Amino acid sequence: MTRFVIDASVAIKWFLPDATDEANALQALDLFLRLRAAEVSLVQPAHWKAEVASVLARRVPTTAAADLDDLNLLEGIQIIDTPLIYRRAVELAIGLSHHLFDTLYHATALESEAVMITADRRYHDKAAHLGRIMLLEQLAA
Repeated sequence: MTRFVIDASVAIKWFLPDATDEANALQALDLFLRLRAAEVSLVQPAHWKAEVASVLARRVPTTAAADLDDLNLLEGIQIIDTPLIYRRAVELAIGLSHHLFDTLYHATALESEAVMITADRRYHDKAAHLGRIMLLEQLAA
């Protein structure tokens, strides 16, 4: 089974599919359906739900709590919270001059032999040379 790590830029599209500022929503929804069908699994850093919840609270305050409840019902998601992930994320943050919260996703992918999917082109372009990362737009919908 294919294992992915998705960052908040991908997960938020599950809840905002019609938002005009959210490109590649079809790819994100396809990934969601594949997760629900147990065709793929997710390996996530411990902070991922907090980051998604933060965006939901800001973007859709009237449905944020219900959306978070829905997120909590998803199966096929493994949370990895180890010192090795944090160490790797710190090294990536320093080496790439980038925020730790973003590098935690990539560190999780690198350490778990998964592929990180992001809609964040800025981070992708900085980190692509390290491998195990792809843009959401590269997923076939």
